[in-house]
Amino acid sequence: MEARILLQNDWPEALRKNEGEAWVACKIPGKPTVYGTLKSQGVSDDGCLEITASEEFRVLGVSKKSVHISCPYANAASKFLSPYTSFPGIHDKSITCMDISCGGGLGLSTSTDGTMKIWNCKNGERRRELTGHVYDVNCCRFFPSGMVVLSGGMDTLVKVWSAENGSCPVTFKGHKAGILDTAVVERGRNVLSCSRDGTARLWDCGKSVCLAVVADCGAPINGCSVGVADNTINQGSPEEPSSDREVGTEDKLLLLAREDKKLQAVGLQSRQPIFLFEGSDAFNCCTFLSSIYVLAGTQDGNIYKLDTRNAKTAVQTIHRSGAPVYSLMPYREGFIVSQGDGSCYLIQQDLDHVIELTGPEADPVYKAAAWEKCIFTCCRDGLVRKYQLSDL
Repeated sequence: MEARILLQNDWPEALRKNEGEAWVACKIPGKPTVYGTLKSQGVSDDGCLEITASEEFRVLGVSKKSVHISCPYANAASKFLSPYTSFPGIHDKSITCMDISCGGGLGLSTSTDGTMKIWNCKNGERRRELTGHVYDVNCCRFFPSGMVVLSGGMDTLVKVWSAENGSCPVTFKGHKAGILDTAVVERGRNVLSCSRDGTARLWDCGKSVCLAVVADCGAPINGCSVGVADNTINQGSPEEPSSDREVGTEDKLLLLAREDKKLQAVGLQSRQPIFLFEGSDAFNCCTFLSSIYVLAGTQDGNIYKLDTRNAKTAVQTIHRSGAPVYSLMPYREGFIVSQGDGSCYLIQQDLDHVIELTGPEADPVYKAAAWEKCIFTCCRDGLVRKYQLSDL
């Protein structure tokens, strides 16, 4: 575990007050936490706060929405970015999943209020509600076109929707328990789902049928991701000829984040096991960084980076907090992580500091999604927050 700087979640409001203060701390593994204070010295001509830090910390830079802080003693630095705006009016309760369309114009989200909604990314204005699932909708995503939506619910159903008129032309039935995640293969003639019933299924959208049970794990599959496999990986051959309705599966790996502490990779067309990696706790989410490297996050806060060509041991293990890792998303030269303690941050290879997206107090951030320089997050507090990396 590396040293980590923490900052009061509402620091912009606190520091804009007359003689405003905000707490700052640095957690150092195996050593006492270092505590300090940021103090406002007023506002400069360009509207930025003028901030000083107590002796344990340094303020390296300030913009209207961000502050860059270091703790020299721990050799740690983070840049904290406050939301550009937030949307409180989309749902009435906790927002559990979210996605942004390919053009960045539409948002899609599900909530424990039982609804799934499409909304305008500029102002959070609700466009339409997609109704048809019974009970909660667990997961949602746009197809690459941005005009079609894929969802999975507690009702064991996987549904395909039109984002334009809200109709649901396709419903897939076959799972025996709630759907926990989905994935789209290439442009979306085939889609995947994983479930609490321990299976991952491949579906044909055109004929509304199940093409295959790709994996049967015997434990709930909390997350899945599909990616192009490195060409040095021997995926084996299918035991039976593939259906001509399978499109784009031949060079793909399917990654499964399992409740029984295992991360599994399967050849999507061959259905053959590629690797099985055992982690420290239940895996919640997984994603491809490239055809070689994958990431997976656990319930006890570990993020494993694995090389798919040799996944016996992790290339890197990142642990910034013991809170569950709820989402992982590749972003530019790095990735975005969201966790159960309200933290959401961007780790980039070319930066010597972490970019922390602030706002939630201690409410879990369930998902992050990005479009160009905008990052959106959804949280248990019922807010969608929008961050602009140009504000850094």
